[in-house]
Amino acid sequence: MSKLEQLIEELCPDGVEYKKLEQCCKILDRQRKPVTKSARELGDYPYYGANGIQDYVSDYIFDGTFILVGEDGSVMNKNGNPVVTWAQGKIWVNNHAHIIEEIDGVLLRYLYHYIQTVDVTSLIHGNIPKLTGRDFKDILIPLPHIEIQREIVRILDNFTELTAELTAELTAELTARKKQYEYYRDKLLSKKEDVKHYNLEEILKIKNGKDYKHLREGDVPVYGSGGIMTYVDKYAYNKPTVLIPRKGSIDKLYYIDIPFWNVDTIYYTEINNDKAVPKYVYYWLQKEHLEDYNTAGGVPSLTQAVLNKIKIALPSIEKQNRIVKFLDRFDTLCNDISKGLPAEIDARQKQYEYYRDKLLTFKNIDAEE
Repeated sequence: MSKLEQLIEELCPDGVEYKKLEQCCKILDRQRKPVTKSARELGDYPYYGANGIQDYVSDYIFDGTFILVGEDGSVMNKNGNPVVTWAQGKIWVNNHAHIIEEIDGVLLRYLYHYIQTVDVTSLIHGNIPKLTGRDFKDILIPLPHIEIQREIVRILDNFTELTAELTAELTAELTARKKQYEYYRDKLLSKKEDVKHYNLEEILKIKNGKDYKHLREGDVPVYGSGGIMTYVDKYAYNKPTVLIPRKGSIDKLYYIDIPFWNVDTIYYTEINNDKAVPKYVYYWLQKEHLEDYNTAGGVPSLTQAVLNKIKIALPSIEKQNRIVKFLDRFDTLCNDISKGLPAEIDARQKQYEYYRDKLLTFKNIDAEE
């Protein structure tokens, strides 16, 4: 029998009392103060809204440890649970987040974990989703003995700490892999022996994208500057190529070797295969950091005139293929961990949610048999 099971058997074998949230904490909503963005003075103190920190300001109105729960706007996640934030220190909170503070007999950290399990779907109303103060105060909270609360908090905090550590470790590993990849990529592509130099316009033709609205749904990906937008039943091109964003995310390149369609926010490049291997061109343009060629003051953009004059050094086709093969191996190492990172974190989060919900489910001692 676990320590928690022993505590429950000893302290509340028949169930626990459920109380309204307002009986379990101090609700400080009346002390909140909204400040328009134009009126905020930049500073060091976090300015909180419905879903976390919105800004940093020069003053604070709260100092301590608090739970913030979204009141209007982004107030509910996809599972129907409220948006909950743990906040400590000197902070400013606007009127888009409820704010609560600890009282004797109820651990604030216990409330933090429990409130995240509450289904507030039926409590959210209005065109702009809102969890009103009245509904918020009436949320029912199971209140076991303080020792049981403390043990639950210990268990659940261990889960969240392990998830945070895992995230940090995998992110650090990914960063290291990417830096190693970029180092070898730039080193390989910077060799000056046995290469010929060209302007891009000498080895490829840049073409604008096309509208796809007249096409039917299908299996062919449609690329825009942010990646795949949708799928259609026809393709515009069917040759290995590099797609270069024309507007928006101009630092994101796409190497494509399947049939595809592209819209007018991203350029298609028709590459002369006698001079250049398309995947080599892709790696070279990655090295060039195309965001540095931005010509716009607002939305980042790349013009054909600028792209055409970018210099590229081409060794023989045979050497290009060897370089591509080497860099592909590094790219695979990075992509493997990139794909695994979100999946691993998601698995840990689901594990935490499973045990959280299990640990925070109590029989209501006042419920009718």
